[in-house]
Amino acid sequence: MIALVTLSACQPEPASSISMGGILGDSSSQLNQYATVTPGYQLSFPADHLSHDDFRQEWWYLTANMQTESGEQLGIQWTQFRIALAPESAQSAISDLDAANSDALNPEVLNSEALNLDNSNSEASNWATSQMYMSHAALTSSVAHQAAEKWSRGHPELANVSAKPFTAKLDDWQWLSGSDGLFPATLSVATNEFSYQLSLTSHAPMQLQGDKGYSIKSADAAVASYYYSQPFIDLSGTVTRNGKQEAVTGKAWLDREWSSQFLTKAQQGWDWFSIRLDDESALMLFQLRGANKDLPAFYSARRMFADGTGRNISGDSNELIAMTALQWQQTASGRYPVSWQLSIPSEQIDVTVSALNPNSNMPLSIPYWEGPIEVSGSHNGNGYMELTGY
Repeated sequence: MIALVTLSACQPEPASSISMGGILGDSSSQLNQYATVTPGYQLSFPADHLSHDDFRQEWWYLTANMQTESGEQLGIQWTQFRIALAPESAQSAISDLDAANSDALNPEVLNSEALNLDNSNSEASNWATSQMYMSHAALTSSVAHQAAEKWSRGHPELANVSAKPFTAKLDDWQWLSGSDGLFPATLSVATNEFSYQLSLTSHAPMQLQGDKGYSIKSADAAVASYYYSQPFIDLSGTVTRNGKQEAVTGKAWLDREWSSQFLTKAQQGWDWFSIRLDDESALMLFQLRGANKDLPAFYSARRMFADGTGRNISGDSNELIAMTALQWQQTASGRYPVSWQLSIPSEQIDVTVSALNPNSNMPLSIPYWEGPIEVSGSHNGNGYMELTGY
């Protein structure tokens, strides 16, 4: 047990990167043993702020656009992922894993077929878990992008999501609420290169994406997630970089999503945008790209307002969503489209999106691009962009 705690704190370098499709697609031979997303489920808060361990993947995800007292623009990301290594029905078999085995913290164990699940005679304990947690954090300016990662098996003292009050943590990275709700809360992250401690407040109702939180990911609705957002968060706090602490203020966006499969076999990745517009509305927009360029992308969007109202915009309806990549950037993690033209005529939106820092690649176990954006055109604004599967 002591050995596992030590390894969790040390965070060994992952042996290799993991494909997005390998985690979020249908790569698990046990996929049909996980819970399935179905229409008609009524999201309930605060219960659905907590983890849903019978689903294969889940995340708590915050991005923020901030300003220092000198006016410098910064962005931060914090994401806590939960990844089930095996269905809950296999929990008793997982209990035989050696708690002192460092492989339990290696991303390679995400291939659940590599685990020995044959022995069900061991004693159940807090160490007997089929849940793995991974956290990502980043701090971005126009000239620098710093990213960090932590892994741990699920355990009350190491990594989990709990109530009374709501807490999502991995090691010393922590979202701590003042109640069972999500807000008000503090978010604390410390790495060797940067840290931030932020106060988060919001009084706006949660926004349920898709059909009351049922968000389809393909035209045939073969893949879906439960998905809700809070785009209207006020933020204040401090950021430390290069040994210097600075006060910051800004706006943040929270996404909550869970499923057992986010991508079909034919899909490769996504381009996702969270945008705050100068009319005080917010826009969530994504496209899921086919692995074959001849396959059409699947689009979805929602225009949201602080009073809790919103309008869904579906790319497979008569409403047009046009997304055109304008500029590409080669990074250590791959080549990414870092500037876009986004057009939604039904919303009278026609904007250019540009990365604050085109080199905002995340060279972690799962490589992707994530960073703050600036928006101009029919509306001005800012937000965040996530690009995966390149």
